[in-house]
Amino acid sequence: MEELKFLERKYVSGKAELIILYGRRRIGKTELLRKFLEKKAGIYFLGRLESPRETIKRFNISLLEFFKDTELASKMLRNWDDILDYIAEKSKKTRLLVVFDEFPFIIEKYPAITSILQDKWDSKLRHTKVMLVLCGSSIGMMEKHTISYKSPLYGRRTGQWMVDKLRIKHLKEFLPNYSIEDLVIVYSCVDTIPGYVAKFEQSNVWHNIKEKILTKGEFLYEEIEILLREELRDPSNYMTILSAIASGATKFNEIHNLTHLDKSLLSKYLYILERLNIVEKEFPIISPTKKMLKRKGALYFLKDNFFDFWLNFVYPNKQELERGNIDEILKKIKQNINTYLGKKFERFVKELIIDTGIFSYTKIGRWWFKDKEIDIVALNDEKKQILFGECKWQANVNAEKIVKELAEKAQFVQWFNNEREESFAVFAKSFKKRVKSFEGKPVYCFDLKDLEKLFKARKRKV
Repeated sequence: MEELKFLERKYVSGKAELIILYGRRRIGKTELLRKFLEKKAGIYFLGRLESPRETIKRFNISLLEFFKDTELASKMLRNWDDILDYIAEKSKKTRLLVVFDEFPFIIEKYPAITSILQDKWDSKLRHTKVMLVLCGSSIGMMEKHTISYKSPLYGRRTGQWMVDKLRIKHLKEFLPNYSIEDLVIVYSCVDTIPGYVAKFEQSNVWHNIKEKILTKGEFLYEEIEILLREELRDPSNYMTILSAIASGATKFNEIHNLTHLDKSLLSKYLYILERLNIVEKEFPIISPTKKMLKRKGALYFLKDNFFDFWLNFVYPNKQELERGNIDEILKKIKQNINTYLGKKFERFVKELIIDTGIFSYTKIGRWWFKDKEIDIVALNDEKKQILFGECKWQANVNAEKIVKELAEKAQFVQWFNNEREESFAVFAKSFKKRVKSFEGKPVYCFDLKDLEKLFKARKRKV
């Protein structure tokens, strides 16, 4: 786990460390911190929405219990100045790990804490062996109060890490009895967010979708709205933008036409959604730099699959779900799910390629130009090798036909023309006809059984 390695590396540095750790709700930050603290002497303190006085009192108790300092019972440290002075004294010669989880809650009730921490870091703490970790789920607040140029802590941090989703290969660890087809559905519905995947039981995948996502009162039923309210002052415009993208509007002008928002405001909102890892702005993997700089040619997608699923199947049917017509909505979802899964299968395959390393590449992504599109293009700049891939969420696929179409589109991809070494790959539920080569170029065919094997493979090249 890269995040854990990062924290361990900072811990063994022996120097004063001020680490910013942040990421969206349910991404696994608290579990990461607990794992990090497992075999270390350290203080873990959880921020709450409570009075500043109560927070100070609780932190005094944490210090008393950790240092066995009975004097704190009769003479409590009165404020954050006193607390940070105490920590500086205790960490002069000995490594001291102090973790503030949900730090934005403390900031909300005590905004001056970042200025106090700045002062104490500059005057005392940076000369000690302390390791302070400030962690929070509100990405906006963490960036504003701990990372941005206007923050008192700007320039003081010694490291930061935005915790992201799990790698796709870890899905099998959560749901070991699920088939590869079930895992594709799980990925397409709740992505690889640990807190969401953990809600799914080993029972039938559709039973989980019904009980965990579509049922009023369940955790995942209102999670999207809660998350947006936590991060954004007025979620309504953001919800309009997200709904437009979920409906298939991927170009800026298409989103603008559906939302009727001022273009400058729309740009701002899209940027914020990108920072929150909800929306992704994507360019063709091979795209002229000038076009990228001018923001032309970009497409917008929902990066978070749970947002996409919820906006496609829960949000539009909220009224019926509130009435308890869950079975009817579930039936409707099953009728339309294959079209939705077709888009997600492409991302599933791309992430699996990255995780397993079955192809040697330096870049991987999508390519499009006018009416032509290729699902996966993997490049090896050094060897001038290029792989063209197509993903079909269909059974009994004719690979020969797919590869012929791929080869025709590949002619329009401008990259080391006449020098490159080409190969092709087709990913499908199953094949009616496989091929191993096309016009002397290698062809790799992967059905669901082949992909299932990749979950067990470790960096095996084809």
